[in-house]
Amino acid sequence: MRITALAGGVGGARFLRGLRTHLDRTPDLADTELTVIGNTGDDITLFGLRVCPDLDTLLYTLGGGIHEGQGWGRADESHRLQGELAAYGVEPQWFALGDLDFGTHVARSQWLGQGVSLSEVTTRLAERWGLPDQRIRLLPMTDSPVETHVVVEDEEGQRAIHFQEWWVRHQASIPAERFVAVGMDRATAAPGVLDAIRQADVVLLPPSNPVVSIGIILGVPGVRDALRGSAAPVVGVSPLVGGVPVRGHADACLAAIGVECTPSAVAGLYEDFLDGWLVASEDEAEVRLRRAAVRGRPLLMTDQDAAADLAGAALDLALELAKA
Repeated sequence: MRITALAGGVGGARFLRGLRTHLDRTPDLADTELTVIGNTGDDITLFGLRVCPDLDTLLYTLGGGIHEGQGWGRADESHRLQGELAAYGVEPQWFALGDLDFGTHVARSQWLGQGVSLSEVTTRLAERWGLPDQRIRLLPMTDSPVETHVVVEDEEGQRAIHFQEWWVRHQASIPAERFVAVGMDRATAAPGVLDAIRQADVVLLPPSNPVVSIGIILGVPGVRDALRGSAAPVVGVSPLVGGVPVRGHADACLAAIGVECTPSAVAGLYEDFLDGWLVASEDEAEVRLRRAAVRGRPLLMTDQDAAADLAGAALDLALELAKA
């Protein structure tokens, strides 16, 4: 079986690690191939290095090197290099990069500078983290540079800042007027992305941010059309429990695009291709969708077993829909 997933950072990575665990525990599914299309709209250049936060979180989580407490960054990390940069007065200091993490960014930036595509760079990094041995293929959504910027208005007036500054430095505390995917007008889907959707037996949308993670991937030309035309069932997992984001600032992102912070409203963002929708048990009675099947179950990924159970439920729903 071939599964394709569209994913952002922490929530998506933990869900997909749970999915791989579920597949490996199920004899009939152990040989399943998993293709992950990662969001690159979060990408940013810091200290002269190209940083891909969502791709790196996927790499570290699936490869066993993530800082579990944070959900991002490397385990057993130190911060001597950034501390030295701070001593020199080098900015910005609001985005913390660890010494081990710097190694990833140096490697990526060197290869990109040599003319290697982001797809090939990601393949090299995935090999270092053992993803192919787990039958996982990680693809960036595009090889073209795309950066999500946020239009805000504060005491400095109306201005656009990088998404990471809004998310990390300001903790989404400044109301966003709109999001702009800079470079999307010149972007094309990375090699293999559209085929991974078209040829999939199942397509999954993990509980990633629907606006600035999955929403940005859907903005890549051809991706949404491929999902609409796919014969595979498309099943998503709500990132909300009781109208509250499980993690992060999805509520602030939804408010910026005028969408209610409810499982039904989030599903509406995917209405043209969504076939199944997992929601929190307490939300199930309130969710009514025009075409997608709705199932309620516990959504919190409190540990790897809970994540595996959640991913297994999403896959079960997809397989049920495929037989219908």
